Amino acid sequence: MALLQWLKEGFLPSFLFAGIILVAVLKFLQKGMLRKRKFNLPPSPRKLPIIGNLHQLGNMPHISLHRLAQKFGPIIFLQLGEVPTVVVSSARVAKEVMKTHDLALSSRPQIFSAKHLFYDCTDIVFSPYSAYWRHLRKICILELLSAKRVQSFSFVREEEVARMVHRIAESYPCPTNLTKILGLYANDVLCRVAFGRDFSAGGEYDRHGFQTMLEEYQVLLGGFSVGDFFPSMEFIHSLTGMKSRLQNTFRRFDHFFDEVVKEHLDPERKKEEHKDLVDVLLHVKEEGATEMPLTMDNVKAIILDMFAAGTDTTFITLDWGMTELIMNPKVMERAQAEVRSIVGERRVVTESDLPQLHYMKAVIKEIFRLHPPAPVLVPRESMEDVTIDGYNIPAKTRFFVNAWAIGRDPESWRNPESFEPQRFMGSTIDFKGQDFELIPFGAGRRSCPAITFGAATVELALAQLLHSFDWELPPGIQAQDLDMTEVFGITMHRIANLIVLAKPRFP
Repeated sequence: MALLQWLKEGFLPSFLFAGIILVAVLKFLQKGMLRKRKFNLPPSPRKLPIIGNLHQLGNMPHISLHRLAQKFGPIIFLQLGEVPTVVVSSARVAKEVMKTHDLALSSRPQIFSAKHLFYDCTDIVFSPYSAYWRHLRKICILELLSAKRVQSFSFVREEEVARMVHRIAESYPCPTNLTKILGLYANDVLCRVAFGRDFSAGGEYDRHGFQTMLEEYQVLLGGFSVGDFFPSMEFIHSLTGMKSRLQNTFRRFDHFFDEVVKEHLDPERKKEEHKDLVDVLLHVKEEGATEMPLTMDNVKAIILDMFAAGTDTTFITLDWGMTELIMNPKVMERAQAEVRSIVGERRVVTESDLPQLHYMKAVIKEIFRLHPPAPVLVPRESMEDVTIDGYNIPAKTRFFVNAWAIGRDPESWRNPESFEPQRFMGSTIDFKGQDFELIPFGAGRRSCPAITFGAATVELALAQLLHSFDWELPPGIQAQDLDMTEVFGITMHRIANLIVLAKPRFP
């Protein structure tokens, strides 16, 4: 009996575990040999059994991948656990991926965290390439984020910029936590446009825990969770605690969206002059195409895209931007002089002023070059065999485009590590997805459909900040003292808050 008990409790589980490891090793070696024989793959660093090149990602994958590219070239092949992966780190190769072979590389891998957060990947960002995704993209471009719709919300941007200026001015002569105020601005604009009201009044922002929800979202969707590279072993997510974190974050978002939808479906709700984006989505759901109707979960998945991505990119761009301007006072002076010469003695910058602010637009491009909100773009997956830069890449390969590395590539940029907005003066390079040296929003079919909305929200806020205040660091703090450490996730913000002195220009 004792022997049987030992076999049951000790030997058999150990034997089973050893068996799993052995099968995984054999599978890994067999796959690797077959792939090597069949395909002319890009250069690759040496890999370990089972985990492949996973150990080379580190805590900051965008930086680790950049270093590997410096050693092995602009296109490299990595075996990340069970997942064959190609990493692209130059504008030339990115153009092949996102233009020449855009259709073949337009799908998304099924990332475990995205499946749990985005209602089984039924949103616009993580949905695989399909008729459903094309339907969503059409809704976004024609209904949600058209130029006309974005323009219709100019009054929201102007009102929220005024609130932001008031919040900053209130703190003078004491230092202000600009990071927190920029976060509130980004969140308020997005919530008013998407949900019809803001959540910063009466403590609702803190009650809902938006900040912690967004921070958790960023980390969970980083795309470099160990479990995502062993799709045949989903139990890893339970062992690492990732599954419970995902379930908790999903429940919080889902509960919040249920409240928002309930408000919008209330027949007693006051109708606003401008439909918000949830109104538009609910209308599309009710009146939409019968061959591909949207479910309420589909609607909530799209709302999460708008809420998280819309808040994040604006906040991160403004926070990095003000940090760089304070660290580069000559750039700050030139940008302020331009805004003030155009706006004059008026207190308020209007959207009609923005087309004349050429240097400020160059500053924003330089922010996107050095600090793309998503350092490694959302991964793509090949739907068929393709040839990239002379290499043969098999179907079902994951593609990472390192936008952070491309922005620092000496092949494309002179003095790539320096913050020099003047490089864009007289240059036609833009961030709209046609110039592959600068792709903070991606390019091709899977580019971000909210570029126009994001640019308008950033430009007006930055122009007003430059116009309304003179900026400096608190006494005793030097530019070199600022902590520039990044928090890696699907988007990437500074780990430290930006604390500044903002002297109002107008009494």
